[in-house]
Amino acid sequence: MDFALTDQQQLVRDTARQFMETELRPWLRQYEKEEHFPAKEIRKLGEMGFCGMLVPEEWGGAGTDTISYVVMLEEVARVDASSAVTLSVTNSVVAGPLLRYGTEEQKKRWLTRLAQGEILGAFCLTEPGAGSDAGAIQTRAERRGDRYILNGTKIWVTNGGQSGLYIVFAKTDPAAGRRGVSAFLVEPTAPGFRIPRYEDKMGIRMSHSAEVALEDCEVPVEQRLGAEGEGLKIALAGLDSGRIGIAAQSVGVAQGALELATRYAKERQAFGQAIANFQAIQWKLADMQTEIDAARLLVWQAAAMRDQGVERLGRFSSEAKLYASEMANRVVYHAVQIHGSVGYSRESEIERLYRDARVLTIYEGTSEIQRMVIARELLGGGKAS
Repeated sequence: MDFALTDQQQLVRDTARQFMETELRPWLRQYEKEEHFPAKEIRKLGEMGFCGMLVPEEWGGAGTDTISYVVMLEEVARVDASSAVTLSVTNSVVAGPLLRYGTEEQKKRWLTRLAQGEILGAFCLTEPGAGSDAGAIQTRAERRGDRYILNGTKIWVTNGGQSGLYIVFAKTDPAAGRRGVSAFLVEPTAPGFRIPRYEDKMGIRMSHSAEVALEDCEVPVEQRLGAEGEGLKIALAGLDSGRIGIAAQSVGVAQGALELATRYAKERQAFGQAIANFQAIQWKLADMQTEIDAARLLVWQAAAMRDQGVERLGRFSSEAKLYASEMANRVVYHAVQIHGSVGYSRESEIERLYRDARVLTIYEGTSEIQRMVIARELLGGGKAS
């Protein structure tokens, strides 16, 4: 197995790093305080091909491999986790399902625009009474002639209010339970589509998480994604790939925290010398580096499995997401500890990373759900994703 990045993958990494350092880092403190969505910067990233990395060139995408994609996300998250999740959602759980399940007309209408960053995508699955149990959603879609009428509420919609396309999951056959869920491609201009509020979050405050209200929302039949009853399959397949992206985001957050902690340890003086000279600090840094390397290898393994066409990614993506997200929280915790009281100040960059890291073990499947996926495959059940 070759662990070295190709020239093309290194170019992706270096391009993403340079952009984030020069175009976004200088504005991060101001943007975060204002909860400002970096639309201008995201648009530029889209023009660079980072909104459609896994989309073939024929549909306007970059057509890269998954390793390139996760390397890009890591570099973006190393500076700003908010921008990373914006890109991850558009790439994995919106463009991905549209590419795999969409009709030619649907791809022509939306896929190229998504891939080139002209519009962003949003994934509407979670509801007030249905989070990890996706089959419990209550949003309804009733067919009336040549259109569906959607009614329900979605919450925690990443890119809500910023997106030009929302994949909405609703029950077309409530009696069928999980088998009665269907997927719909909804534009924000659709009659009955409304965003009543945004979440006031602990972290990732530059990425807007919205509530979406569907009140007799009219969606033409030709905007159903896949067949009736395929919605949950589409959602879970998207999440398999999406979890690889969140795992890469986790590695990036941890890498950023390690770099800040290492720099601070070299600069901070105590008892007449840099604190980097103390074994207690050295061992923290060594453990942080080791965990990051381990997580990165799990992410790259999952990415490589996807590129090899492995049909069931559940276990591999869940292992990467579970370990990397938990690892990021441990690493950022130690990075704050190394900073001491400075790390507790809202003026420090490490404090922002500490808040940003917390959600990594929650969204796109909690750590508990990832353990269920891994255990079921290990025990031969193989039903969870």
